[in-house]
Amino acid sequence: MRITRENARFQQWEALLTNRSKRHRNREFLVQGVRPITRAVEEGWTVRALLRADGTTSTWADDLWASDEGERVVVSPDLHARLSGKEDGAELVAVVEMPEDGVERLSDSSRPYGPIVVFDRPTSPGNIGTLARSADAFGASALVVTGHAADPYDPQAVRASTGSLFALTVLRVPGPGPVVEWAQAHGYRIIGTDEEGSALADVDLSGRVVLVVGNETHGLSSGWRAVCDDVASISMVGSASSLNAAVAGSIILHEALRQRG
Repeated sequence: MRITRENARFQQWEALLTNRSKRHRNREFLVQGVRPITRAVEEGWTVRALLRADGTTSTWADDLWASDEGERVVVSPDLHARLSGKEDGAELVAVVEMPEDGVERLSDSSRPYGPIVVFDRPTSPGNIGTLARSADAFGASALVVTGHAADPYDPQAVRASTGSLFALTVLRVPGPGPVVEWAQAHGYRIIGTDEEGSALADVDLSGRVVLVVGNETHGLSSGWRAVCDDVASISMVGSASSLNAAVAGSIILHEALRQRG
C-alpha cells in the first residue's frame, strides 16, 4: 500500500498518537524508533503494520521490511514525519497490537521469578516508561498500572522505556482487587513504598513479591496501603522532600535484585 496524501487510514494512525480511547478501542498503538521497534519484534509482540517513508533506506529498515512482520505501507515523507515525530522522517513506524489486560497473564511471564511492579495512579506517561526501563533492567516480570492513570501505551511512555516496555508483561487494572487476589492465590507478598515505612534494607524483598509504587503527588492509595504486608521507605539526606516516583521505584527494584543475589 502507498499513501501520498492524508486519508482515513492515515488519520486513524495519527489519532493513536494522542487519542487514548482510540488506542484502546482498536487495541493498537504506534511505536517509533529503531530500538523500541526492534525490541517489540524480538519479544514477540504482534506488529500489525510497518509504515515506511518513501525513499528512505537502511540495512535495519530493509531487513525488517523484508520480514513477515505485518502489513507494509509506504507513506509520503511529510505524512511519515507526522507519525514518527521527526521532521527528517524516522525510517519506520510500527503499528503494534495491544495485549489483553487480564491478571491471568501474570502467570505467563517470561520472567516468572522476578518481582511484579505496580504503579498506582501515575499521572506521567514518561514516568511509566522510565519505571518500565528500570523494571526490565532489574529483572522484574511485569508492570501493572492501576487506577485512573496515564496510559502505558502513550508514545511518551513507549519512548521513555527505550523498548523495555516490550520485555515485560504489561497490564492496566482498575484497582487493587484483581491483583491482590491473584497475588494471594500465588503466594506473593505485597510491599508498598512510603516515607513512613521501615528502612528499605530491613524489608525482605526476596522471593515472590509485588512492589507497589504510589502516585507522584499523593503516594499510595488507601486501597493499596490496606493490603500491604510491609511498607518500605528510602532514606534521604539533603533538602529534597521526596523522590520522583519512577526513581523511587528504581531504587526499590535494585534493592530487590541485590537481595536476590
